[in-house]
Amino acid sequence: MTQSNVQPDVQANAPLITNPDSPFILVDGSSYLFRAFHAMPPLTNSKGQATGAIFGVVNMLGKLLSQYQPEKMAVIFDAKGKTFRHDMYSEYKAHRPPMPEELSSQIAPLHEIVKAMGLPLFVIEGVEADDVIGTLAHQATEAQHDTLISTGDKDMAQLVNEHITLINTMNDALSTPETVVEKFGVRPDQIIDYLALVGDTSDNIPGIPKCGPKTAVKWLNAHGNIDRLIENADMIGGKIGENLRNNLDQLALSRELTTIKIDCDLPVHLEDINRQPADLAKLQELFAEYEFKTWLNQVMQGNPPFSKSNGAKAHSQTLTKKNSAASSGQSEAVVNSNHSSEMKNSEPYETVLTQEQFEKWMTRLHKADLITVDTETTSLNTMEAQIVGLCFAVVENKTRQACYIPLAHDYEGAPEQLDKKTVLEKVKPILENPDVAKCGQNLKYDWHVFQNHGITLKGIKFDTMLESYTLNSVATRHNMDDLALKYLNHRTIHFEEIAGKGKKQLTFNQIEIETASPYAAEDADVTLQLHETLWQQLEAEPSLKSVFTDIEMPLMPVLAHMERNGVLIDTDMLAKQSLEITEKLGKLEQQAHLIAGEVFNLNSSKQLQVILFENLELPVIKKTPKGQPSTAEPVLAELAEQGHEMPNLILEYRSLAKLKSTYTDSLPKQINSNTGRVHTSYQQAVASTGRLSSTEPNLQNIPVRSPEGRRIRQAFIAEPGYQLIAADYSQIELRIMAHLSGDEGLLNAFAQGKDIHKATAAEIFGVPLDAVTSEQRRSAKAVNFGLIYGMSAFGLAKQLNVSRNLAQEYINLYFARYPGVLSYMDTTKENAKANGYVETLMGRRLYLPDINARNGQLRQYAERTAINAPMQGTAADIIKTAMIRIESWLDNCPFDIKMIMQVHDELVFEVAEKDREAVIPHIKELMESALDLKVPLIVDIGQGKNWDEAH
Repeated sequence: MTQSNVQPDVQANAPLITNPDSPFILVDGSSYLFRAFHAMPPLTNSKGQATGAIFGVVNMLGKLLSQYQPEKMAVIFDAKGKTFRHDMYSEYKAHRPPMPEELSSQIAPLHEIVKAMGLPLFVIEGVEADDVIGTLAHQATEAQHDTLISTGDKDMAQLVNEHITLINTMNDALSTPETVVEKFGVRPDQIIDYLALVGDTSDNIPGIPKCGPKTAVKWLNAHGNIDRLIENADMIGGKIGENLRNNLDQLALSRELTTIKIDCDLPVHLEDINRQPADLAKLQELFAEYEFKTWLNQVMQGNPPFSKSNGAKAHSQTLTKKNSAASSGQSEAVVNSNHSSEMKNSEPYETVLTQEQFEKWMTRLHKADLITVDTETTSLNTMEAQIVGLCFAVVENKTRQACYIPLAHDYEGAPEQLDKKTVLEKVKPILENPDVAKCGQNLKYDWHVFQNHGITLKGIKFDTMLESYTLNSVATRHNMDDLALKYLNHRTIHFEEIAGKGKKQLTFNQIEIETASPYAAEDADVTLQLHETLWQQLEAEPSLKSVFTDIEMPLMPVLAHMERNGVLIDTDMLAKQSLEITEKLGKLEQQAHLIAGEVFNLNSSKQLQVILFENLELPVIKKTPKGQPSTAEPVLAELAEQGHEMPNLILEYRSLAKLKSTYTDSLPKQINSNTGRVHTSYQQAVASTGRLSSTEPNLQNIPVRSPEGRRIRQAFIAEPGYQLIAADYSQIELRIMAHLSGDEGLLNAFAQGKDIHKATAAEIFGVPLDAVTSEQRRSAKAVNFGLIYGMSAFGLAKQLNVSRNLAQEYINLYFARYPGVLSYMDTTKENAKANGYVETLMGRRLYLPDINARNGQLRQYAERTAINAPMQGTAADIIKTAMIRIESWLDNCPFDIKMIMQVHDELVFEVAEKDREAVIPHIKELMESALDLKVPLIVDIGQGKNWDEAH
């Protein structure tokens, strides 16, 4: 997969510094490396190499180069190892976690790119980047040269003076002597003392206990500096004064630790730092390797990137309802840019307000080979959303054209708009024409919106969300924001930028058309550009193209119909169950208080920590990142297994409370007032393996084994005169394992219709099939399912409550009886390491960026995923294929039946009682023949008035 390539956001009026004509620029590379890593989406190239931090830092450097075109500019990074501050204070930075491998792997490539850009780069052993920057800036000041320090580090504020300015390139904020006072409340020359008083948790600098920024500012404004504060320490009253007096010795140390040195003995001098011409050949090699297409294109044309000619005009853009399909967001706006595409860009987006404009666009739509369509609406609720405006994009004479047709903006002073009913009547024949190809981003949402207006969207051929998901399910999130950034180097407008945030956020109909139109039309334009890029990549990968055209796209309308059908809920039953759970929760709470010997809040982790680990003195199994004893469910489960009563009680309490809040209380609130049904939303581009998930409500997580979970399923009911049919693939992943491994023992067991767990038990324990005990079958079942999920002997031992040695013996016996399985696992891991991905039987890929990681934990997790993903992904492909086939049959069958739910390996139908016996054989045949395996696919079918009864 290719990588996003963003040109720098060059401000029309670059921030002013003291001498803007020729500033000496020092870049705090380490500061930006970490900030870019956390701010950027998880970008990778097609080889799985993480590239987000590289991209963010290079873009920031390009922004500085484009704005200032400096003659002198250097980039400074921290070196590995200790510095003089560690010698002064052994606990300096002691609490910092190790750098994540996905970040550390980006450092060397970033250094290469920086040097190829012609920028001096310094990594000086034993000296922190801050001190290198401080020393060079001091040299520049002495040489009467103004300096611009690019950093996000607050400590650097101590360097600010009339000749040294800071710039935060991520938001263009400048720090001058005046703005430092505005931000911190103290002057730059007081920043060192301020930091010493407050301390720094990230660097583990102590500070004065309980002295926050307000107290530090008050003291420094009153006394001027730490020396005078110490002289008057006896005058400071209260507990904070006592803390000050008790920590005077360490205050001097803190002050020294926070002081940036400006007199380091460096191997370089200011005079030696000059920007060099970019090495275009090296940049071409590196940009190709890490798949930064826009920069690569510039270099291949012989243009150094980030020159004035390549600077892009500042452009603000946004987020749409498209992002609700796979929600995400960047913590910081790293980049803003214009489009990049081989297709000629369109003229400024057109706002269609007149009949003449509309007719012109109708002509374009009639002539277009492909129409990109998008809706702007009043709501993200698919069953309630009403159209506010329509967006279209087409290619006309090799030029992209995009427009927004406002139809229902009703703010005070809104201009006259075209009649909504008339416009929809005019576009309906085009939208409903299956021969006119349509493209969109998360078009399932738009399908519902058009349905709300009596239009059935047909001819849906491309969906950029699904194109991206099919290409690489894990490389990025698949909403428009991230896709535009990754593939087009383009930051879209965020909805909050035009609508505001929180309670004051406007709905789309309340937004002024002048503001709404660029945002709305951009959706269609960017979607068209994304399709041009993504489809080209899919066409280059026949197996992935097949997954897209044969599975994902045909499935979309199937899911839309299922969502539209909805499911009927028995609200009285849920209300009764909610009351019963409330009573149980009360009793559990009383029991907990009795065991603890005091009243406490069962929902408070802090209070629970005290009860479990201080009062009851239970062993601490695991700690939180902040060093507190963990009360997470796995910890409580382990404590419960050791025979402790309280953890088991808390687990039961949490389970019931979750059922109550997630289902018994919330399901009735999710019933649509018009249909009287609950309409879940199936997420097609979330699970990395290809499985579907559902939201609002989540139907995948209703417990099946607990009595309370089964009772919730009983509340899913059929209409009077109808029944529910549940069709469930039997042991589908084990059957896929038998097919993939080709193991004779497994193949024979399934071919003969044996109970696979009983057959495995007979093999492992060496007993006749009819002599297998229930306990032996249970152990064999744990082995069967555990191994396909990569379970270790340790995990199996915990699950079976046996010794690790015995669990390992079970595993060894299993592999001895089924050697094909072990061979498959080994081969799969080897292929995954060589290719960087695994595939399902139908060609779906799952990339594994950590399969060759140096970190053992990450690598082992990737190996387990490599073994399981082909089975889980193939199972997903099978049921998706079955759904497509069943939907096609439903369109033409004479029976009164509809498909209403999909949960894991199960499909649920609502069918008229008179037709239920007739439809069951058809459903069974269509599901069991979805894919031809070496072993038979078996579907178990049940029926009843509610889901539990049918299941």
